[in-house]
Parts: sequence; C-alpha cells; structure tokens
Amino acid sequence: MSGTLWGISLGPGDPGLITRAAWEALQRRDAIWVYPARSGKTPSYALDIVLRAGLEPPTEHELLLFPMTHDGEKLARAWLKAAQTVLPWLRAGRDVLFLVEGDASTYATFGHLARTVRAMDDQVAVQVIAGVNSFTAACADVQVPFAEQDDTVAIVPAAYGVSAVDRLLPDFDTLVLMKVKPLLDELIDWLEREDLLPGAHFIERVGAPDERRFSAGEILALRGTKVSYLSLLILKHPHRIRGERIKGCLKKAGPQPTSLETA
Repeated sequence: MSGTLWGISLGPGDPGLITRAAWEALQRRDAIWVYPARSGKTPSYALDIVLRAGLEPPTEHELLLFPMTHDGEKLARAWLKAAQTVLPWLRAGRDVLFLVEGDASTYATFGHLARTVRAMDDQVAVQVIAGVNSFTAACADVQVPFAEQDDTVAIVPAAYGVSAVDRLLPDFDTLVLMKVKPLLDELIDWLEREDLLPGAHFIERVGAPDERRFSAGEILALRGTKVSYLSLLILKHPHRIRGERIKGCLKKAGPQPTSLETA
C-alpha cells in the first residue's frame, strides 16, 4: 500500500501561525520531510519556519530544487526530478511531508509536485493541510480588512503587468499583487501617478524576523532598492474604502447629537 504525499502548510513566516493540524503532523518521526528551495545555495524558507518553531527534522529529510524561472521545460524537469525523489518512499508505504510556506494550495510548488507524482502513479494518495495565506497575514499586520461585507477582491501575480492591474482596479475593493519584486519600480511610478499611494501597503517576508512594511508615501523610499521575492502589495480602492463611505454618510446626515443632547 502506497504512502501519502502531504502538503503541510506552515503559514507565511511566523511560527505562531502554524495550525494545530500541521503541528501535529510535524511531530511524526516515521514520516519523511521534503522542502523546497530556489537553488542549492539558497536555504529553504519553509524549513526555516519549522526550525524557528523549535522543531527538528526527522532522520530522513531532503531538499528539493524548484528553480525561479518561467521556462516551462526547466520547471517540468524540476518537477519530474522532485517526483522521482519522493516516489520510491511513497511506493514503499512511507508518508512524505512536503513543507510549504503560506498555504499549500495558493501559488505553491506543492500542486506541481502532487500532479507529477499522480501522473506517474495514480495509486498515491495526496492530502493537504490548509494554512494561513501571506496576504491575510499581511492585512492583519497593516490593520486593513482583506474584505468586508460584499467587498470584491482580486489576487494577481504582478507579472501580469501594470496595465492589467490598472484594468482590474475599478472592479475590486481590494487588490493583492503577489511577487512584486520584478515590477516594483514600475508599480511605484503607477501608484504615484494615479494618486493611489494612500491605499497601498507593501509587505516583505510577512511574519519573518526581518519582515518590512511600508504604507502610503513610505513606499516611495523603495524605488530603486532590492526587495525579497517574498513581497506583496495590498491596494485598497480609493473610492471604495468603507471608512470614507461612513464619513460621507455622517456628513450628509448632518451634526451628530452629543451625549447631553441624547439624554
């Protein structure tokens, strides 16, 4: 009987955001840990979260390389090599825990690995333990709601370009731009030009010890600087901010009674 390939979501960086379900799975000493890295010289961010939580890897654990590229052939080769690494363990009845920063179902390498493994052996079971997303954790950090009441939201990889973001903005209350590193300067120019900085929040490595946050005009200081791949931008639509709606309603309603007038 084959083992199970588990996607263990760890949250975006703060060990305190590891769920009880993921924590329980990480206590197992009979399972094998695997964790992603962009290169052999780059430490695994997912493994770092677990180590900062005070947990030690089991006897068997291995790093899997997933290069940072849009080259489909290179990525397919990396997924195949990773699948060939874990499949013998799974076929031997061992469970394999794939450590994932954030949530395993959201812009994560786990989905690619799981599909490749299942294509090679459809008898392998796959399970996912859900986790905290980077963008919801970032919203909590900067104290802005991700969505309220009937708000509309869009989560967009910044690689789609500023023009795509510009087209989406009128239709959504909240835009989350993921992986903004390659286009950061262009995005900053656009935010400044369109007077959108007041509703913008940049968060880098949310929950990690070296997390950085910049809001509104502070974001201008990032122009021309290097930022982490693990960065995102939250943009609240300037004409849809609920607080502004409330202020507008109060203004139309006229002066509000004081406590003495109410009495």
